[in-house]
Amino acid sequence: MFTLPRILFVRHGETDWNVEGRLQGQTDIPLNALGRYQSEDVARRLTKLLPDPTASRWIVSPLGRTRETAEIARRTLGLDPTAYETEERLKEITFGIWEGNTWAELRQKDPTIGINREKQKWDYVPPQGESYAMLADRLKPWLETVKEETVIVSHGGVARALMAIIADVPPQDAPRHEIHQGRVLVFENNRFKWH
Repeated sequence: MFTLPRILFVRHGETDWNVEGRLQGQTDIPLNALGRYQSEDVARRLTKLLPDPTASRWIVSPLGRTRETAEIARRTLGLDPTAYETEERLKEITFGIWEGNTWAELRQKDPTIGINREKQKWDYVPPQGESYAMLADRLKPWLETVKEETVIVSHGGVARALMAIIADVPPQDAPRHEIHQGRVLVFENNRFKWH
């Protein structure tokens, strides 16, 4: 378990693929209108959590939907929209050849897909993809570099991996947590809380 400064985690706003239930992974899909509104709304939530928004470091996944979320939120907070760092290791878990499909479409091709993944969701590796365990291994070395209060703008899979790494959520339970858009997930004192 890591002992870290406070981390304010923001999942990117909604995309059309979120609405359709498509596995995005590392496919670069832009925000939709609701996603842009959620990005403004998350800035209003951050205002209540950050006494001085200029004092926190911002680190963002390099995918377009996370960068757009960060830029809208920062602009809403009165900050330079592009004055943030990007970090490759904050990219979403990759679903490999499954990306772009819905679960229904995948089950039509192979009815065992969902069953096999549900049995060992933390360790299951999609074809040419990665498991949550692999994602956690990707994140741990980066987390060791976090030494100050940080706003992270990233993805649902990353949030679930952080729950297991930082907040001691059992790995088999972490992938089952819903990760909200337009809200802030605060990691502090080895716990997490939604705002």
